[in-house]
Amino acid sequence: MVLKKSTKAILTTVLVVAALVLLYMLDNGVIGSSYTVRIVRLSFIYALIGVSMNLVNGFTGLFSLGQAGFMAIGAYTVGVLTIPVDLRPNVYYLKPMAEGLANVEVPFGVALLLGGIFAAVFAALIGAPVLRLKSDYLAIATLGFSEIIRAIIANDQLAPITNGSLGIKSVPGFTSIFVPVAISVAGIAIMALLIKSSYGRAFKAIREDEIAAEAMGINLFKHKELSFTVSAFFAAIGGGLLAAHLTAVDSNQFKIMVTFEILLIIVLGGMGSITGTCIAAFAITAGKEWLRFFDAPFFIGAWQVPLFRPGLRMVIFSLLLMAIVLFYRRGLMGTKEFSWDGIFNFFHRLQDEIRRRLKKPAREVQ
Repeated sequence: MVLKKSTKAILTTVLVVAALVLLYMLDNGVIGSSYTVRIVRLSFIYALIGVSMNLVNGFTGLFSLGQAGFMAIGAYTVGVLTIPVDLRPNVYYLKPMAEGLANVEVPFGVALLLGGIFAAVFAALIGAPVLRLKSDYLAIATLGFSEIIRAIIANDQLAPITNGSLGIKSVPGFTSIFVPVAISVAGIAIMALLIKSSYGRAFKAIREDEIAAEAMGINLFKHKELSFTVSAFFAAIGGGLLAAHLTAVDSNQFKIMVTFEILLIIVLGGMGSITGTCIAAFAITAGKEWLRFFDAPFFIGAWQVPLFRPGLRMVIFSLLLMAIVLFYRRGLMGTKEFSWDGIFNFFHRLQDEIRRRLKKPAREVQ
């Protein structure tokens, strides 16, 4: 079943308007709570970071694990440059802030862009030697660079800039939910356009077969470097958004487990699917929060159920993920993207299957 373009346009418009209305109601406290707003904000931020990682791992076929390091660069850039000048003595109380930065305060958008540029430049520099590696070797190298970035940031010798192991507090937060949502959606849209361009087709060709891609005239290093640099840029943008979301930055927020959490999102959503990554980002972020009641004591009358204790939430969450992976070995979307035709065809097949099963017993009786 193929829908008309006008019908698809109407459905898309209705979906966008409905999403904007829901966001407006959340932002103004009509529905939900501040806790719900935080979950939605974090989901959009992780969707942006997940798509940036999928650009390298899913669409280009490189096994990179350096996302947490690039996030840290963006987060610290935003943190250092946006703290109000009058609050800086309270943040840098052990070692004063460097004189060259002490009176420098820039708007959030400028700091966010600078963080992305710094991460992209760093990625371009380390990409020259690292991207010549393949498979597990590339993963180990990028993971190592990520830990090096985190160690340098936490070093007390850089305390006049990064505040060392104390981290940065008093980072200005978001005044509206539309700020992180708009930036995340714009970043995902830019990467989607890149993937649909000739560069994106070259990325996919490299993913499928490097030798064949090179034989077709594709410059492997140039396209790998481009994919890696763009991915680092948007990962840093996501890190900057995360700093404003948390209003504090600490090197411990960017440990190895953060990279694996983002990797989980793209594996669950589908390696090579933008919409799958976005769906998985919302499912994982919201799912971990909604399952928190398993960590609290639960009573049936006067009897306390022994299983309900801290840590059960992650056990239940892991079991659900295992069940999803067993039934969807290539992730929720695989390499496919959301389409209205696919939605309608799915329900059409489901309806046919239900009718077939309902008719089957009648035939057996006859």
